[in-house]
Amino acid sequence: MQAQDWPGAKWSVGLRSPGSTEATVEAACDAGEIVRSWPMRGTLHFVPAEDLGWLLELGTPRAVRSAASRRAALGITDADVQRARETAVASLTGGRRLSRGALVAAIAAGGVSTAGQRGYHLLWYLSQTGTLVLGPTDGGQQSFVLLDEWVPAPRCLERDEALGEIAFRYFRSHGPATIGDLTRWSGLPVADVRRGLSVAGDRLATVEIDGVAYHVAPETLAATPAGADVHLLPGFDEYLLGYRDRSAALAPEHADAIVPGANGMFRPTIVVDGKVVGTWRRTVRARGVVIEPAPFAPLSDRHRDALIDAARAYGRYLGFTATVPDTGEDR
Repeated sequence: MQAQDWPGAKWSVGLRSPGSTEATVEAACDAGEIVRSWPMRGTLHFVPAEDLGWLLELGTPRAVRSAASRRAALGITDADVQRARETAVASLTGGRRLSRGALVAAIAAGGVSTAGQRGYHLLWYLSQTGTLVLGPTDGGQQSFVLLDEWVPAPRCLERDEALGEIAFRYFRSHGPATIGDLTRWSGLPVADVRRGLSVAGDRLATVEIDGVAYHVAPETLAATPAGADVHLLPGFDEYLLGYRDRSAALAPEHADAIVPGANGMFRPTIVVDGKVVGTWRRTVRARGVVIEPAPFAPLSDRHRDALIDAARAYGRYLGFTATVPDTGEDR
């Protein structure tokens, strides 16, 4: 799942792992179960550690080609990349870990300029090409480690097998969805997505709605529809970002409220019965966390009560008491 917003990404995991807390999600990172890197579209994602290698093999050639002009604009040469890689390996070999700032400083001390955006791009490039990965936490933030040390037993897949796996995993978790949705989400060419769908075979089902083919796991079609529910989703949650066409969940007239000015910064959303009905924000204080909802229209009493329950669940996840203004209720 997409994970460029560290606190929000942890909550995305927590939402899908009943009973988990922010501490248990961080513990999974510290244990090497979950890693964070740039396997698709040059964007940070959480992935199971064993799967990062084959995902990088699928996405890296295209990502590196598309970033060539950016490297040129930053004046980063192949020699710079090689020296930065050597410095990173020397700094981290033996299970050592460094924060982003410390690793950038080490690369600079090794003779490679990290001015401006050069430092970030070098860390991205070294992660994209399989040298670095974000894994264990230190002071609430993830540290960089060497990928081959942190994930010593990666899952190895042939290309066709990898294409089939990403298609199966995407449509199983996001379906019903279209080929266009997976193309946009993965950054892979349409031909690769179609090949992956073919390899997945009867592990997936296809349904047609208004002349459009949607792919989904068979068990999803057989599942009993969920009852009415309210969720407080983080800003970059897969529920919206996992699709090219988001209109099933987000009415077009509310799109600017979620991504003001189409600037790429997604606000946290209130979802009622599958529809985005507003935004929310949190304020963490010494006595607890305050959840301030901003619905597009007044919520019914039933949905307001359900929102308070959702806030209470978020508070439990953080280990705080959660308060929703105007209710007088601490949850």
